[in-house]
Amino acid sequence: MTTTPQAARRASPRKRRPATPAAPDPSAGLMPQAEPVRLLNSDGTALPSRPDYPEPPVEALREMYRRMVVGRRFDAQATALTKQGRLAVYPSSRGQEACQVGGVLALRDDDWVFPTYRESMALTARGIDPVEVLTLLRGDWHCGYDPTAVRTAPQCTPLATQCVHAAGLAYGESYQGRDTVAFVYIGDGATSEGDFHEGVNFAAVFKAPVVFFVQNNRYAISVPLSRQTAAPSLAYKGVGYGVPSEQVDGNDPVAVLAVLNRAVAHARAGKGPYLVEAHTYRMEPHTNADDQTRYRDAEEVEAWRDRDPIARLESYLRAREVLDDAAVAEIAEEAEAYAAGLRERMNTKPTVDPLSLFEHVYAQPTPQLVEQREQVRAELAATQEEDA
Repeated sequence: MTTTPQAARRASPRKRRPATPAAPDPSAGLMPQAEPVRLLNSDGTALPSRPDYPEPPVEALREMYRRMVVGRRFDAQATALTKQGRLAVYPSSRGQEACQVGGVLALRDDDWVFPTYRESMALTARGIDPVEVLTLLRGDWHCGYDPTAVRTAPQCTPLATQCVHAAGLAYGESYQGRDTVAFVYIGDGATSEGDFHEGVNFAAVFKAPVVFFVQNNRYAISVPLSRQTAAPSLAYKGVGYGVPSEQVDGNDPVAVLAVLNRAVAHARAGKGPYLVEAHTYRMEPHTNADDQTRYRDAEEVEAWRDRDPIARLESYLRAREVLDDAAVAEIAEEAEAYAAGLRERMNTKPTVDPLSLFEHVYAQPTPQLVEQREQVRAELAATQEEDA
């Protein structure tokens, strides 16, 4: 019997085409955890360890506790100085101590910090003289410290502009072969500004070693987060720019330091920027001029007291037997001495020259500026004549 070619083809088994390989997931390695990273419960008891976020050395955690306690006492003293008229304004960071101190501890001394107006606690934790930190908030025209000497940019009042500055500096450092990391503190409100997006995008394209650290304290002054974004969390804002991102419980000091250690290591290794969102809460008003009762109730504030980062870390370190009553008392005494020294030094009125307001505005003063300066000069002379 003769088999036709057509019949032979029908009888032979069909060869299966090789499966088309799946397209790579463009978001692989970029997406944050679905829930904020947490290593401690609210009461300070430890959660199961995580291989992706190793716990920092206990010595670093003990130092973090010390700086948080001193930082909170500094913050309280600065708030009191504002009420006494020694400061023009003061934005408290009480409740955000884990973020303030954790960011500093994750860095080397030769890294750069780009703060907002709320980072006074972070700057003192970095070792900057507290009087110099508060100079700007006294109403002086300069920031009080030498930014180059302490590798810390002036505290930034305009929202998010420091993101662009940090991206540029980090790219310059990388271009010159240095492994310097630029660390940017920003609030949740800053993520709604154009400079934030431009800074993140630039850093991503040029692989600038920047860590963008968003302290999501729930309110941009009085605007709640729900009126700022519809994203699942602010950490997802990095994904659209190709930036690895993570979210962390900002009141869990152990988790904050662990996540930031990883973010800084990523940037320092030449892998480009990293974005971290810390979920935290501002316990005090936006500034001393803010009426927080207009936009949040006392019950909400009280609920966050149970998540206090200092109490949380203290409980954990006591359980680890690396902190006891004597050590807690010693650190508290150090904090009181720090506040007393600040109080004494701030009681001295600074010597100011009103005419210095007109210096360094333009390389060549404009006619209008010259006219204003002469008006002030005349008023000062008239006042001196009256007092004579």
